[in-house]
Amino acid sequence: MTKKDIALKISDDSRIKQTAVKVVVQKTFDCIVGALARGEKVELRNFGVFKVKERRPRTGRNPRTGEVVPVPSRKVVVFKPGLEMKKQIK
Repeated sequence: MTKKDIALKISDDSRIKQTAVKVVVQKTFDCIVGALARGEKVELRNFGVFKVKERRPRTGRNPRTGEVVPVPSRKVVVFKPGLEMKKQIK
């Protein structure tokens, strides 16, 4: 499912114009990304929690040459589904 599919589904279900729904969906995603960029946790009740974690530096290996390469630490976004989502997916 794409962002466009989400906007179409909401538009069909709510009878709101598709262009208005697209703006709201995009602004929602922008708010989530902005909060994560500031290092904040985003908790959406009955859906899940997005948060930023930092991966530790590690030693990697170049698959072609076998050379050992240091991999620096980096930040990644993780998602933990909420109880309602877990129930519906089972």
